[in-house]
Amino acid sequence: MADATGTTAGALVGTSTVTTYIESATGIEEGGRTGLTAVVVSILFLLSLFFTPLFTAVPALATAPALIVVGAMMMSAAREMDWTKLEDGVPAFLTIIAMPFTYSIAHGITLGVISFVLIRILTGKLNEIHPLMWGLAVALVAYHGFM
Repeated sequence: MADATGTTAGALVGTSTVTTYIESATGIEEGGRTGLTAVVVSILFLLSLFFTPLFTAVPALATAPALIVVGAMMMSAAREMDWTKLEDGVPAFLTIIAMPFTYSIAHGITLGVISFVLIRILTGKLNEIHPLMWGLAVALVAYHGFM
């Protein structure tokens, strides 16, 4: 419920909605399964507001090594993909590769969803496309103007 609320609220204010799941999964993996974890994290976020001027003094370039490490750790999930099935592998690959090239997680996911549906259509596997994927693909194509 917390992830759903965070995702919805994030979308309403224009932030990336994907990070809620990653942050929650990381917290749970480290043992934070109670509401106390969220309370402690929220207090730490409030305290960090006072350090904002110090953090803005660090150039964006200095954060690159940390982002590379995080990206490498997130790639461990790609190991679980069945890369021999091209109808699954191609959309996953396009999603992964589009994110750094477009500087946008949302654009990477958009390309993955649209390519997933398109590949299923082209290979005649229409029964493998969930109705929500149909709707999402149509909405993304309409939003990004791919037509």
